[in-house]
Amino acid sequence: MTQSAAAIAASQRRTFAIISHPDAGKTTLTEKLLLMGGAIHLAGEVRAKGERRRTQSDWMKIEQQRGISVTTSVMTFEREGITYNLLDTPGHEDFSEDTFRTLTAVDAAVMVIDAAKGIEPQTRKLFEVCRLRDIPIITLVNKMDREAKDPFELMDEISETLALDCAPMVWPVGMGREFKGIYDIHNNRFVRMTEDGYEDIAVSGTEDEKLTAYMSEDQQLTLQEEAELAKEACPQFDMDSFREGHLTPVYFGSALKNFGVKELLNGIGAAAPSPGPQPSVGRIVDPGEDKVTGFVFKVQANMDPNHRDRIAFVRLVSGKFKRGMKLKHVRSGKPIAIYNPIMFFAQSRELAEEAWPGDIIGVPNHGTLRVGDTLSESEDLRFTGIPNFAPEILRRVRLDDPMKSKHLRKALESLAEEGVTQVFKPYFGANWIVGVVGQLQLDVLVTRIEQEYSIKVGLETAPYETARWVSGPDDAVNKFIDSNRSAMSEDRDGAPVFLARNSWELGHQQQTNPDVKFEKTRERS
Repeated sequence: MTQSAAAIAASQRRTFAIISHPDAGKTTLTEKLLLMGGAIHLAGEVRAKGERRRTQSDWMKIEQQRGISVTTSVMTFEREGITYNLLDTPGHEDFSEDTFRTLTAVDAAVMVIDAAKGIEPQTRKLFEVCRLRDIPIITLVNKMDREAKDPFELMDEISETLALDCAPMVWPVGMGREFKGIYDIHNNRFVRMTEDGYEDIAVSGTEDEKLTAYMSEDQQLTLQEEAELAKEACPQFDMDSFREGHLTPVYFGSALKNFGVKELLNGIGAAAPSPGPQPSVGRIVDPGEDKVTGFVFKVQANMDPNHRDRIAFVRLVSGKFKRGMKLKHVRSGKPIAIYNPIMFFAQSRELAEEAWPGDIIGVPNHGTLRVGDTLSESEDLRFTGIPNFAPEILRRVRLDDPMKSKHLRKALESLAEEGVTQVFKPYFGANWIVGVVGQLQLDVLVTRIEQEYSIKVGLETAPYETARWVSGPDDAVNKFIDSNRSAMSEDRDGAPVFLARNSWELGHQQQTNPDVKFEKTRERS
């Protein structure tokens, strides 16, 4: 059976995210992958000062000031016939919602682990999300040029903590100041770290006399013993086991030194799955289908503050997309003509004349598109699995200038459309309530409202601890709302939300109103 053009194009795509605990080197790795793919010619130094601090994927002002990623950046590059769509996710746990939604748009993930610290809390959380979504994981043990844990100890930690078999693809020679490079276990290559980068040396095996020129006798003996033990004691790489999420290929290197990145990228190209079928209400959508479909997994406002733009990030699921084509916005039932679709490279953009399954395109719009929306060339589809999460921190918004209340509403709704901040309008009272998962999100919210909308706001403690969407039979929900109007609000879609003062009150209401559902998540409609 002849493959469709969409199926062929999809087979040449690798759409993946990079996940890690903060400071494991994720953003540095992102840059070096772009450098390796020819997308940039000079990497920003992570530890540099001033302008050079501003790495390619961290473009928002608050990111530049704090040196952390708080939004998801999308970057596309080509190498050796494969198109890579790289999604660099926030590492900070306060932005886990953005990361979760990003993982709905990828087919694989690279897990970056600090060689000195091993599995850290946020790494584990993100891994669990990948496991829920059956996303295969490729592991990079980073920072081998610094003091590190024993490689076997690190792999045991991955196996025990994440219940994931480890198949080493390369083996490190030394660590810290004694780090000499990596040995390719399967192809008998020694990749030596040099001051300028690396040197690739073909050898007959770990006993090859050539190696004596690059490492001490003790290091070579250690390499012989460890490489042999790694071959015998560790699982061999198995594609099926990897694709099913039971096994991770493990690479060692140093992103800062641009070392081991080539091997990792080759591994992504060889092993990471191409775009696969996506679930929707009623049926599975195959990437080889002729008709174009896609879903919005992120909205970013004001990427260019001069133009007050709003970009919807759309993961294409099927078909061949062409610039200027009309797609149905399924939620509203209206067609949208997409004249200026964007392919992303961090902050820079190019018009996308065409795109294929697995590609991420940006669709400029004025608030029409929201996270979770489906675009379809013909059929009424709705892709599933992109939820809202109940916030863990609630605050009242205090406006310094009451004359700007309409502007504040627009700012809050715009930022809420990005999917990171929840906005609630209480049934009683004029003050908006904002809800977030982490404290740092509040700092970002206040900063962005001031920088992007020229509105000064303050945040006050709200008398609520948590929020829950309420649903159920109309009579039960209406009765509950009438009895608790002072604690009721609505989200930006008008859905009723109960604001609970504490966990006891929430539990009490659940017991008192057994027919009402109090939901921590709400599927985006």
